[in-house]
Amino acid sequence: MLKFISKLVGSKSDRDLKLLQPFVDAINSHTDAVAALSNDGLREKTAGFKKAIETATAELEAEKTALYEQIAATENYDAREPLYEQIEAIDKDVLQEIERVLLEVHPEAFAVVRETAKRFTAGEVRATATELDRELAQKFHHITIEGDEVVYANSWKAAGGDITWNMVHYDVQLIGGTVLHEGKIAEMQTGEGKTLVATLPVYLNALAGRGVHVVTVNDYLAKRDSEWMAPIFNFHGLTIDCIDKHQPNSEDRRAAYYSDITYGTNNEFGFDYLRDNMARRDEDRVQTRGHHFAIVDEVDSVLIDDARTPLIISGPTPKGDQHQFDELKGFVESLMTAQKNFVQKELTDAKSLIAEGNTDEGGVKLLRAYRGLPKSKPLIKFLSQDGMKTLLQKTEGAYLQEQGKRMKLIDEDLFFTIEEKSNQVDLTGKGIDLISKSTAKDFFVMPDITAELSALEDLEGSAEERAAKKDEIMRDYGVKSERIHTVNQLLKAYALFEKDTEYVIMDNKVKIVDEQTGRIMEGRRYSDGLHQAIEAKENVKIEAATQTYATITLQNYFRMYHKLGGMTGTAETEAGEFWEIYELEVVVIPTNRPIARDDREDFVYKTNREKYNAVIEEITKLRDAGRPILVGTTSVEISELLSRALKIRKIPHQVLNAKMHQKEAEVVAEAGKPGMVTIATNMAGRGTDIKLSDEAKAAGGLAIIGTERHDSRRVDRQLRGRAGRQGDVGSSQFFVSLEDKLMRLFNSERIAGLMDRLGLEEGEVIQHSMVTKSIERAQKKVEENNFGTRKRLLEYDDVMNSQRTVIYKRRGNALKGQRIKVDIANMIYDTLADLVEMYQPSKDFENFKLDFLRTFAFEPDMIADEFTGGDFEAVCNNLFDQATKFYNDKGGRI
Repeated sequence: MLKFISKLVGSKSDRDLKLLQPFVDAINSHTDAVAALSNDGLREKTAGFKKAIETATAELEAEKTALYEQIAATENYDAREPLYEQIEAIDKDVLQEIERVLLEVHPEAFAVVRETAKRFTAGEVRATATELDRELAQKFHHITIEGDEVVYANSWKAAGGDITWNMVHYDVQLIGGTVLHEGKIAEMQTGEGKTLVATLPVYLNALAGRGVHVVTVNDYLAKRDSEWMAPIFNFHGLTIDCIDKHQPNSEDRRAAYYSDITYGTNNEFGFDYLRDNMARRDEDRVQTRGHHFAIVDEVDSVLIDDARTPLIISGPTPKGDQHQFDELKGFVESLMTAQKNFVQKELTDAKSLIAEGNTDEGGVKLLRAYRGLPKSKPLIKFLSQDGMKTLLQKTEGAYLQEQGKRMKLIDEDLFFTIEEKSNQVDLTGKGIDLISKSTAKDFFVMPDITAELSALEDLEGSAEERAAKKDEIMRDYGVKSERIHTVNQLLKAYALFEKDTEYVIMDNKVKIVDEQTGRIMEGRRYSDGLHQAIEAKENVKIEAATQTYATITLQNYFRMYHKLGGMTGTAETEAGEFWEIYELEVVVIPTNRPIARDDREDFVYKTNREKYNAVIEEITKLRDAGRPILVGTTSVEISELLSRALKIRKIPHQVLNAKMHQKEAEVVAEAGKPGMVTIATNMAGRGTDIKLSDEAKAAGGLAIIGTERHDSRRVDRQLRGRAGRQGDVGSSQFFVSLEDKLMRLFNSERIAGLMDRLGLEEGEVIQHSMVTKSIERAQKKVEENNFGTRKRLLEYDDVMNSQRTVIYKRRGNALKGQRIKVDIANMIYDTLADLVEMYQPSKDFENFKLDFLRTFAFEPDMIADEFTGGDFEAVCNNLFDQATKFYNDKGGRI
């Protein structure tokens, strides 16, 4: 039915392209006229576009200036606020006027950028030298001054490498540029020139003179792209810089933000915003121009993958180096040992009972082993046998009935339980008993603080004695809650976090590995003591605890922009989330040439051993055929396991993972040579194309081998997308086993049942579209779970964001000396209104006077009857006049 409707009205992609085609036609209609211009004439177009914006907004800007003059001459606070509100309304009108002019000049402006790219492709470009040209010539070798002329060479350095400009925008790239300018997400396949596409909307929006931010996922790409594209912009008198080249809070970084175009990483843009709102002086801030237009490269990585991790600026906390991780580690290690031994016994018993045909009791013991250690290798191996996964699911289903009340019967024999899907671990009564054996009886028992404090009221003795007893109860509660929290975090570190999967040890430090990209997340730490727990587990130095000074989620940071666009090769699967959270529409841009890549159905094996053997065989076969091979893995551990297996077979290869990320660019550059084998975690050189030699193309192109399906379809599509760029030949093939994490947690019982019915022997493989669809359904389940997590995080942060917006706005006003008196007047009124509201209903004038004196440092000139019998608003206004007079008199004396 859906296919029929799609044929009838066309897909969303078809409809989008239909609407965008007139823009392409309009841009192409300017081609001849722009091509006929001299180089100077081409540059003058930029000045003309800027003048059009200036003229269109001149009247509104004059109105704003007049209002600021009126504010300066107005003493009355109440009269100032409406004037500030008028200025805010005019600012919105100015933005609308800018967008109207940009829409008018859009086709010609895009034609100007394309013509500039053509002229740089043809060779050096000469024009009459400007002041900016002379400044740039002193900094860069590729720009030289000859008399009154400037010469732009068409070769220059970018990220330390030599590049020669050889790119001109295709029509599909004009579509991509238009989508970005409209504040949408352009989904473009790998190798379709996203960096070049960005030059179009960046140039157009930079004409407004309000700053354009181009956001990338890492500092290498930020520096490379800013240097690569700079001459195209510089030729038109636009300045360009990269914040990642300069130290935070430095003059150079401040200057980078005042460039027409500013490149940088998402984290640095976000941290600069937080640092600005911790600044003591206005001149110490860097993002003073606000947030006008941003283009986010790899938008799915920034706005979805990183959205669950807030940006936090933290600092030392009092007694932050005092902790109990080392003292309590032994308790948790004894718990782990006891649990492993118990689970091993339960699994052995389960095997015996099931072999005897007693599947009921065997299923219970199997479920208990699964609830105790779901990642146990012997358990995973046993579950891959015929019917075992189905038995586990059936038993679990029976015990989950009635809101899981019966699950207690399974869990009570365990020392702790693990919920692998939700990444939770819970200590049981049996576990608490075990770790309490060698301590005082109530060492890990939380006191009933409410009952104890309540009993305190009935105690005889002086108020001082009761206060001392209360302090003792609170101190005992604090010590025990900290102790239990430490044990819980240590238990998480031991039971849920694996070295070389979730984190690596480098330079004797625990460093987090980003599960989406495989990169090390420098400077990031797990919160709430978890990072310290992992440090204790790995016997490295336990860093001191920190406290949060400022925080914001990337979601809320990017929602501050007037207009936001994004580019990626994979956004369509998350189109719903982009719209719901950011109101960003995803538009799929067609490829310049048809995709010739052969995407094959998944190979599914029963065990990991069979799967990895098949992967090695496939690598050997493809290498013998002379094809370059990129093997994608989901963790450092798997990449190293495959590397060892290839070394044993004497197959030359290179490895790219979180431990070796420094050599990323050179590894990716070599990856397209015939017979080259590259093993990479998900990072796979994002933003860097694997370019194939002619021999490699003739042999069949790049072969992608995925050793496991990722939780997200998007990451799998990114891996596939490394092959088949710009119409090149290539292939992609995923190898999956029932022991893979995704298959264990979601949906493998259906595939296991199918394999059982087919009677597949060890080493045999299943390959069918039905299986691939089943795996994609499992991925959708995970994506839905992750979307729910991100949405909840945003809902929590929205509350804080409302507060943050108000506080930071007032802070900014105070630093700039704008609106500060209005803000102070509002705070005075709100504070005294709260006091009146608290004490007037109970007619408690004496306590009101005391609280008022404590808050405002003077006694109110008011009698009790006025306060208790007066109108609420009249009382507030009277007190407000007194407070503001006192404040102004004090200010005058200072």
